[in-house]
Amino acid sequence: MFEDFINNKDTWLSGKGPFSEIIFSSRIRLARNLADYSFPLRANKFQKEKVLKKIEEVHHGTPALKNTLFLRMQDVSELDRQFLLERHLVSQEHVLNFEGKGLVISSDEKISLMVNEEDHLRMQVIFSGFDLKKCWEIVDEIDNEMQKRINFAFLPNIGFLTSCPTNVGTALRASCMLHLPALTFTKRINKILELIAKISFVTRGFFGEGTQALGDFFQISNQISLGVSEAEVIENLSGVVNQVKEQEMDARNLLLKKQKLNLEDNVWRSLGTLQNCRLISSKEALSHLSILSLGLDLGIIDDISREILNSLFLEIQPAHLQKIEGRILKEGERDYIRAQILRDKLGQKND
Repeated sequence: MFEDFINNKDTWLSGKGPFSEIIFSSRIRLARNLADYSFPLRANKFQKEKVLKKIEEVHHGTPALKNTLFLRMQDVSELDRQFLLERHLVSQEHVLNFEGKGLVISSDEKISLMVNEEDHLRMQVIFSGFDLKKCWEIVDEIDNEMQKRINFAFLPNIGFLTSCPTNVGTALRASCMLHLPALTFTKRINKILELIAKISFVTRGFFGEGTQALGDFFQISNQISLGVSEAEVIENLSGVVNQVKEQEMDARNLLLKKQKLNLEDNVWRSLGTLQNCRLISSKEALSHLSILSLGLDLGIIDDISREILNSLFLEIQPAHLQKIEGRILKEGERDYIRAQILRDKLGQKND
């Protein structure tokens, strides 16, 4: 299952969207709960099954979801669940505790709906580059169509009700995945993250909540959804993301002016490592790919395809390697095959 996803050329890492050299992706996620049903955190198995059946029924009759597939997570293998997590289509919570949960997913991976995660519904749309507006248009259409057939938990003076108080109101979480290697290289990133936190925005790692910023990737999202409109949430986040983007661009220019030789050395060393390694972990590979991506953006290297480089950020992940190989791999085997793929894709022949 999902083998075709590996060859998808239009994912959030395609590099085709606006400002995608820094803002790799934009995502809008809406949380919704069905009225008159216990929320997932308090629901028993029978109650969750009723919600699953209801969403499955509504899914089939929702025009905006006509090209999507409905799955029960218990029918998805452990490897495929991890694969979906690596592609940012489900959360860690949905993968680790999957009983009574479902997933609606589009073949182009832009749309995914988690059923019975923290809330009954988590509707997500994700696009390459800086395009929160397009994400919102699609998720808003899905939400409006589903509201015609589902009575969502809502109070006029509060808004949509959710399991977590921080999501009450619009229940909208907007986020952008930024690649910030220059801010990391110049040691300015911590100051930027502190400023973001002070103005009530949240920064998370490569795989979302509770994860590290691997490969110099940072997810920035709104923290407040109560007392503000959807348009305000998106506008406020866009402003912050634009400022961080400008800071990253300034840091890149500073590196070229004052530390060009040092930067070039790091880029070529990373390329040499990836072209010649025989064993490499995903963490180390991501670090080198991040520097290589910066070198490509700044014209230090120019004979590597952006499409190939971006695809490697996902292909070197553990579940992806096992899907490519068609078998379960031990950690040492993954490190070996990861090195093979990197050498092959970046210009060196395998032994």
